[in-house]
Amino acid sequence: MAAFSLAYWICVGLLLGVCLGADPFANFELDFSYITASPLGVPQQVIAINGKFPGPVINVTTNYNVVVNVKNKLDEDLLVTWSGIQMRRSSWQDGVLGTNCPIPPKWNWTYQFQVKDQIGKTYRIRVHNVGVSTCLNFRIQSHNLLLAETEGYYTSQQNYTSLDIHVGQSYSFLVTMDQNASSDYYIVASARFVNQSLWQRVTGVAVLHYSNSKGSVAGPLPDPPNDFYDTSYSLNQAMSIRQNVTASGARPNPQGSFHYGQINVTDVYILKSLPPVMIDGKLRATYNGISFVNPDTPIRLADVYKVKGDYKLDFPNKPLNRAPIVDRSIINATYKGFIEIILQNNDTVLQTFHLDGYSFFVVGMGYGEWTENNRGSYNRWDAISRSTVQVFAGGWTAVFVSLDNVGVWNLRTENLDRWYLGQETYMRIINPEDTDNKTELPAPDNVLFCGALSRMQKPQKASSASTLHVYSQLYVALLVVFSTVIAILL
Repeated sequence: MAAFSLAYWICVGLLLGVCLGADPFANFELDFSYITASPLGVPQQVIAINGKFPGPVINVTTNYNVVVNVKNKLDEDLLVTWSGIQMRRSSWQDGVLGTNCPIPPKWNWTYQFQVKDQIGKTYRIRVHNVGVSTCLNFRIQSHNLLLAETEGYYTSQQNYTSLDIHVGQSYSFLVTMDQNASSDYYIVASARFVNQSLWQRVTGVAVLHYSNSKGSVAGPLPDPPNDFYDTSYSLNQAMSIRQNVTASGARPNPQGSFHYGQINVTDVYILKSLPPVMIDGKLRATYNGISFVNPDTPIRLADVYKVKGDYKLDFPNKPLNRAPIVDRSIINATYKGFIEIILQNNDTVLQTFHLDGYSFFVVGMGYGEWTENNRGSYNRWDAISRSTVQVFAGGWTAVFVSLDNVGVWNLRTENLDRWYLGQETYMRIINPEDTDNKTELPAPDNVLFCGALSRMQKPQKASSASTLHVYSQLYVALLVVFSTVIAILL
C-alpha cells in the first residue's frame, strides 16, 4: 500500500511537471484564398487570410511555441515568411525560397517556432510599415510620440512630433493624452519623398477621440516634414534612435557583458546596389553585380541531402569590376564570427535592407561613397539593434552582426520591385562541430521536398497537422510518466 501511495504521488508530480514545465503551445489555422477588396479604392483580387484583408493578428506571449497550420487555397505556390522573428536555430521555418519548398495549391503545411523577447493615461501604440516601396511619416496632431521600442529592442526614450517609418520597420510609442479635450485630433500616416499631390489620396487618416471631447476634429491635417528633396532630416532622425543600455533585452546589452563596439571584426562585406539593368534581355536588380536566382532545391535542404551544384559559396565581399550577371552565389559566413556589412545604395530610390534570423547594430549612416575613414564616426556604444534598416539613395549604412544563429538566412532589400528583380542573397552559417543538433535543429518531419529531391515528396493526406503534433508530444510525455510508475511498482 505504501509503495502504491508513493507511486501515486510521484505520478501526480510528474503529470504536473508535464502540464506546467514545458513552454505553452499556441495554435493557429490560416487559410489563404482570393477575395475581391479595394485597398487602393478600386476593386481588385487580393490574397486574403481567413477571408480577411489584412489578415488576423496573431497574439502570443514570449517563449510560447507557435504552431501555424497554413492551408493554400490559391491556384499558385505559397510561402509565409516571418520578418522580424528570429528563428533561432531553425531556418527551416523561415518561409523563403532559399530555405523552404513552396506549399503547392490545395496543400497545407505547418510552421512551428518559438517567439523570444526581441521586446492623463499613457497608451502604447505600435506602428508597422507593411508597404512594399514607400517610407511613411507617422504623426498625431498636437501630441508627442515618446519612442520606446523598435523591432523588439528598447530604445532610449525620446519625444518626436513625427517619425519616418521605412518599409518593413516597426516602432512602439508611448502617447500621453494630455491635450485640451475641446476637440478630437488627427492621426496621420503619409508617404515620404514622393509627389504629395499624387499621393494625397492614399494618405491614411484616423481620429484620436478623448472620452470627454467636446467637438469633432476639424481643419487641415498636420503637416509632414517639408523636405521632399532633402533626406538629411530623416537621416539625422534615424541616427538619433539609440538603444536603451540600462533596460533588459533578449541578449546582453552594450552596458553588460556584450560590448559590440569592442569586438574585433572578422569579415567585411560591402554590398552595392545600382539601378536595375538589362541582363540577358531581362530587367534585373543586383548586389555587387549579382542578381540572385533561387535554386530549384532550397539551400539547407541541398546541404542535408548532399545535392551538388545547387548554389555557389563565392559571393564577392566587395563590388567587382565586371558586367552584371545572374547567379546563385551566397555568402559563406563563419559561425561565431562578427562581421561588418556596408550597404552602399547607388540606386535612385531609398531602400530598406533586411536580414532574416538576426538583428544587427546600426552603427553609421551617411551620403556618398563609404570609405574606411567613415569608421571614425561609428556609434560603438548604444547603436540600435534591429532587423530592418534604411539606406538613403546615394548613401550608405553600416551595421555590425554577431553570427550566432546557425542556418541559411535571407539577406535582401524590402523594396518589393527590387527584391522581385533579384536584389538578394543568402548567408550560410554552419557549425562544423555540431553533431547532435545543439546549435541547429534538424529538418522538421513535415519538410517539403522539391527540385532535385522532388521524388522524395509523398502525396499529402488531409489532416489537422498542428493539432496532431501537440497531441503526439503529450502522448510521449504521458508514456514516460506511466513507464516510470510501472517501474516503481515493480
